[in-house]
Amino acid sequence: MTAIEPHRVVAVVGTGTMGQGIAQVALVAGHTVRLYDAVPGRAEQAATALAARLDRLVGKGRLDASARDTALTRLHPATHLADLSDAALVAEAVLERLAVKQELFAALEDIVADDCLLATNTSSLSVTAVAGALRHPGRCVGLHFFNPAPLLPLVEVVSGAATDPAAAERAYATAAAWGKTPVRCADTPGFVVNRVARPFYAEALRVYEEGAADPATIDAVLRECGGFRMGPFELTDLIGQDVNEAVTRSVWESFFQDVRFTPSLAQRRLVEAGRLGRKSGQGWYAYGADAAPRAEAHTAGPRRAPGSVTVRGDLRAAAALPGLFQEAGIDVVFKEDGGTSCPGWIELCDGARLLLADGAAADHASVPVVHFDLALDYRAATRVALAPAAAATPAALAEAVGLFQALGKDVSVIADIPGMIVARTVAMLADFALDAAARRVAAPEDIDTAMRRGVNYPRGPVEWGAELGARWVRDTLEALHEEYPTGRYAPSQALRRLAAAQEDDAS
Repeated sequence: MTAIEPHRVVAVVGTGTMGQGIAQVALVAGHTVRLYDAVPGRAEQAATALAARLDRLVGKGRLDASARDTALTRLHPATHLADLSDAALVAEAVLERLAVKQELFAALEDIVADDCLLATNTSSLSVTAVAGALRHPGRCVGLHFFNPAPLLPLVEVVSGAATDPAAAERAYATAAAWGKTPVRCADTPGFVVNRVARPFYAEALRVYEEGAADPATIDAVLRECGGFRMGPFELTDLIGQDVNEAVTRSVWESFFQDVRFTPSLAQRRLVEAGRLGRKSGQGWYAYGADAAPRAEAHTAGPRRAPGSVTVRGDLRAAAALPGLFQEAGIDVVFKEDGGTSCPGWIELCDGARLLLADGAAADHASVPVVHFDLALDYRAATRVALAPAAAATPAALAEAVGLFQALGKDVSVIADIPGMIVARTVAMLADFALDAAARRVAAPEDIDTAMRRGVNYPRGPVEWGAELGARWVRDTLEALHEEYPTGRYAPSQALRRLAAAQEDDAS
């Protein structure tokens, strides 16, 4: 199925930030664009704002002045809905209320041609429900742009239960022709990004609520160790705490209050207090000229590194560490203890072990343990988090801190919490992604593309889970499930099956 031809008209209904962004994308792609808003005068205001947007692009050298002038001749505010009768595609970006969208599309159905696509930009409502009021629901498809639409490449192309496959393919081809990165997905709560991304926020909030670390430290560990572009607290301040909490609550309610999607009470209280983030001047952090300096991540003071360490067994996901120790001038002695079924460790003084976070609390180990967190890349990471058991001596913790400081890393010491920060977050993201793929929400490669291109994850969660190994992800979640037996961390059936298949292949 081919894209909607550039000479065909694209109409946008709803002229807020998102509507203007979609209109700009279509306009720059060469379409004649008609803008309509139910509030008189809003379409004209939006056209003026769009002209200013294009002027800024010219000023930045991203758009030729003649191209701007030509584009503006194709931009037309519409006074009446009937003015959209020649549209080949109508994209709505109106209020996130089902009745409003249904009423709009029912009215459009009497105006536009039979081959006109009706696209909803909803992020939280069911595309199937939006199309439910139509006589011909097959023409309705979800085109979920991300804000700001002109800059962010991802578009989720959502097929409702009644969407005609040809309509979905035409919408997909059109988004691609507009220079976007489209992914196909089914009509399920949160689609791909807002479904799979929930653990990134939820686990950070859980760590905070349990008092294991403060927001600045959690953000720093996920950025500097996990490789994420922004930490969840600073990101939700940017998004808006009310917006992020509303999406979480919507997904949770749509999944019949599934415990895996449970909202955070701490975030709810922040919203109730009016601390919505950057837009209100206060969220997890303060903003504005008069704001107090932002709290810094907890960073341990300098400690002396040992001259040599003993590595016992296979460090698995942290296998790069011994080589880094050697590069730092630390002698490394390898001993094949533990066996292939048991993760390896690094010996510390006083009989303590330095272990990669595995989902269990360090205090449950048979010997004193200091856990270190998972890293996207231990060579590139600039920070590592440590969590000592109560039985670990100050000398053992100091040795662990000094060991990572010798590699040039900042070290954050957090409380002993199962799964620490990065490990539990990545394990949950990988499981959510596998579960979504198994339930045919989207293909695994589309899920990874959506998470990389939509929310800038450093690695797609399916790919990341495969690198770590399904068994590691499953074992980490099973340990977390044992610590928190609520069902929140119970591994999905898809993950269990994949891990079992890997075990069969290894035997």
